Parts: sequence; structure tokens; C-alpha cells
Amino acid sequence: MQGLAIDEIDRDTLAARSQQSHAQPLVDVGAGELPVVYTINAGAYDIVVNGDHLLAWGVEPVDIQDAAMSNLAAWSATAPWTDEVSGDRRLISSDTGAGWDAARILLPAVLGHLEAELRPAGRILIGLPERHLMTAGSLRSDDDDFATLFADFIVETSGGADEPIDRRVFELVDGRLVEFAGVTSAR
Repeated sequence: MQGLAIDEIDRDTLAARSQQSHAQPLVDVGAGELPVVYTINAGAYDIVVNGDHLLAWGVEPVDIQDAAMSNLAAWSATAPWTDEVSGDRRLISSDTGAGWDAARILLPAVLGHLEAELRPAGRILIGLPERHLMTAGSLRSDDDDFATLFADFIVETSGGADEPIDRRVFELVDGRLVEFAGVTSAR
């Protein structure tokens, strides 16, 4: 993703070049090395935060990060989870439609929730197919088909999304999101 790498931004350098536009989005690196951009909800649309905003607001990049994570955590604390069970299979999803669902994966409290709910049954697979959906499921050692079905669902959902995030399946390993190497989608 093109933009201004948030960990490389120097406000003094931006200010020295204030006659130039700094309209590229601020880009951060999130869970699973996924790119993160910061937005402000303006009702019917979102405003993508950029270098010009940093200059106009007189803030540092860390202030944007802190405010965004605080807002996300406050929203997530009251946002519902969908819990689906089919036999021994279980999926937990965030699909509120608010646009912050996939971003929940950035929160330590969410990782802890997924660990507590899903780890006892096996490995934890996570999909972030679109902005409005984060889904996670337990991969039990005796369920060879689950990973393939999960991967197919993620690819299909991402392919039909208005705001896709990623078609890969991730695994929660030692509190970190890593690409799942166990299966690729049949699609």
C-alpha cells in the first residue's frame, strides 16, 4: 500500500516542505504485517488521515495511533460477537457492519478473548476477508476438512466484498497473527 510510513514520519520535515501536498495516507503495520490506515468517520464516508492532517492538527504520529486504538477499544468493548456452533465446530465473528470489525484484531483484549474462547478446542484460525468482518474458528486435530472450508469461505467473502482486506487465513500463535501454512483455498 502506498502512503507515508507512520514510523518514518518526521513532522519537522513535513513542515519544512509545507508548500507540498502530503495527501498520502498514513500507513502503519498491523497484525500479520497487514497495512493499517487511519480514518475519521464522517457519517456517509470516512476521511483517510494523511500528512497534511498531522501538520494542520499539530500532532505527532503516535497521537494518531493512540487516539485510533483508544477509539477502537472503546467501540470493541461494547460491540457484540456472533458465536456459531455446528457439531464440534465453532466460529466466533465480528460482523456489526460498523466498519471496524476487521480492525478488532489489532486489540490485545480481542486476542485474549479469542484465546479464551477457542484455544481449548485447538488451533485458532482467523480470517479478515473484508472491513466489516473478522471471523475465527477452532481447528481441531481430528477435523481435516475445517481448514479448507474456512479458507474457501474467506476467499469467497473477500472476492465479493466492497472493501476487501485479505484473502489469506491467519493463525493466532503465541499472541501473534501469522499466515496459516496448513492449507490453501481450493479456489
